Amino acid sequence: MMTSSKDEQILCSLLFETTPDYSTNLQTLLQLIEQTNTNTLVLAHEVCLTGFDYENLEKATAFSEYATEELLSASVDKTVVLSMLEKTDGEIFNVVKVFHNGEVLHKRAKSRLFRLGSEEKYMRTEGSDDEFEIVEINGIKIAILLCFELRFKELWQKAEGADVILLPAWWGKARKEHFKTLTQALAVINQCYVLASDALNAECSALSAIITPKGEVEFNGNKPCLVKRYNKKDITLMRRYIDVGIK
Repeated sequence: MMTSSKDEQILCSLLFETTPDYSTNLQTLLQLIEQTNTNTLVLAHEVCLTGFDYENLEKATAFSEYATEELLSASVDKTVVLSMLEKTDGEIFNVVKVFHNGEVLHKRAKSRLFRLGSEEKYMRTEGSDDEFEIVEINGIKIAILLCFELRFKELWQKAEGADVILLPAWWGKARKEHFKTLTQALAVINQCYVLASDALNAECSALSAIITPKGEVEFNGNKPCLVKRYNKKDITLMRRYIDVGIK
C-alpha cells in the first residue's frame, strides 16, 4: 500500500476477473477499495459486478441497487468509479457512476453501444452526449469515457481540459492493440493522466494501466491495484512545454 499525506491525491486502476457470482465480485471490489488510502481515486472495469449477463438482466439490475448502497459506504474519504447495469422506466442502461464521500456525485448512461457485442439488443436506448460533463472532485477535473466511447473523437473533445480521464472497459482481446494505442494517444493529446481499467476475463485485453501526461504507460501486469501519486504540476508543465491551447 502506498502511504500518503492527508491532502495528497492517489490514482488507482484495478484489474480483476468478473465471475458468474455477483456477490464474489462485489466483495473483491470492496476489498480492493479497502486496501487503498484515503484520497484515492479508484477505477474499476465496465460492469465489473455482473458482467454483461444478458440472460439474467432482472437479477443484475436488482444487484446493482444493492451494490450501490455498499459502495456508498465504501467511498467515504475516497472516490470510486465503475459502471453497472441499471433499469430506468423499464429500460436497461449501462450506467457509469462516480461515488465520493458516501454520495453519487455523477452518473450517466453509456452513449455509444457496442453493436459488435449486440449491446443494443438489450439496451435499446443510448445515453445522451448532453449528459457528458467534466466533474471536479477535490480540485481534480475528471472526465469519463465508457469502453466503446473511446473510439469517438467528438467525446474526446468533450473531455478536453480534464486533469484525469477515466476509461472503465470490457475490451476484447482481439482489439488489444487498439486499446493500447488509443489510451496512450488520449493522454498525449490531452496532456493529462489517463486511468484505464479492463477486466481480467479471458476474452478481455486485461490492459489496466495508468498513463502520465507525458504519455508514459505503466500497466497493472499482475497487480490487482496499480497506484500512482497524482501531480498537477505534471499536467501544468506539459501543457506549458508543448502549448496546444488546453486550459
